[in-house]
Amino acid sequence: MDFELTAEQHALRAGARELARSFSDDYWAGCDERGEFPWDFYHAFARGGWLGIAIPTQYGGGGLGILEAALLLEEIAASGAGMNGCSTMHLTIFGLNTIVKHGGPELREDVLPAAADGSLHVCFGVTEPDAGTDTTAISTFARRVDGGYVINGRKVWITKAGQSQKMVLIARTTARAEVARATDGMSLFLIDIDPGHVRLNPIPKLGRNAVSSYEVAIDDYFVPEHCRVGEEGRGFAYLLDGLNPERILLAHEALGIGRAAIEKATRYAGERMVFGRPIGQNQAVAFPLAEATTRLDAAELMARNAAWRYDRGLSCGREANMAKWLCADAGFAAADQAIQTHGGMGYAKEYHVERYFREARILRLAPVSQEMAMNYVSTHVLGLPKSY
Repeated sequence: MDFELTAEQHALRAGARELARSFSDDYWAGCDERGEFPWDFYHAFARGGWLGIAIPTQYGGGGLGILEAALLLEEIAASGAGMNGCSTMHLTIFGLNTIVKHGGPELREDVLPAAADGSLHVCFGVTEPDAGTDTTAISTFARRVDGGYVINGRKVWITKAGQSQKMVLIARTTARAEVARATDGMSLFLIDIDPGHVRLNPIPKLGRNAVSSYEVAIDDYFVPEHCRVGEEGRGFAYLLDGLNPERILLAHEALGIGRAAIEKATRYAGERMVFGRPIGQNQAVAFPLAEATTRLDAAELMARNAAWRYDRGLSCGREANMAKWLCADAGFAAADQAIQTHGGMGYAKEYHVERYFREARILRLAPVSQEMAMNYVSTHVLGLPKSY
């Protein structure tokens, strides 16, 4: 079994690292403090052709896999950009993956080239206030009419909706009570964010404040039939081509934040002098950093495995959920240890590790909570009865 990256993948990482690190920690702290979308960063990566990394070459993309996209996002996170950097583009990758896999020719031609060149922003509309992670319980409904559908519903925690022109939206087209399986009767759409029918309300939150999340209300919105992705009623199956890549990509982002935190903490531990020697000489400081690094390295193996399996068309629900759990846990532990290593200064914004801590915390909640990842493993891997 060969775990070594190819020469092309090493080159990709190096290029992404160089561009990402041209934006300083102070740049990201400023964007976060002001709640300002990092346009300079986004446009730099758009000019470099990075945004379409997983979009087929015929539509102007890079034609690469989820593994390469994951490496890109890991390097962005590790540069100090954290979730504020990754969230500008990862939605385009995993959200549009459903269009790449299941969209018709007209839909692909309409959106993929513009997404690849960075002129089109896309958000992902799944979570609802009263459904949460139980996607089968969504109430957003698309009622069939002549030529299309009329959609009504509510979504919540929709990242980047305010900067996006389009939304990948899951809605019921058949009521849950009328289908044999709870996952039946849902359809996937790619809709315009029309302010006449789509209202956005930003949610104040703990971290990743450069990229807002929104409550979304959709009222009496007619969308033509060609906006539906694939067949009516099969939306949940199509959604998996967004959800598994989402877990894999965000697992790598958690790794990146953890790496950034350890890099900062190790430097501080080597430079900070107390009792006439660097604090990193003390095992009470050194060993926790070594342990955090060990856990990051172990989690990385599962994340790479999940990406490798997805790109080869193999089942990867087990690996994607485990990778998300392991990487989120390891990334947060690393960020927490970075604060501890800095002592009181870890609580100060000057050293940036408090920002890493706030952003690493998100990943124990999103894109799915740690508990729901374990629910998947306990039922789908171990075969235990569902608890929900």
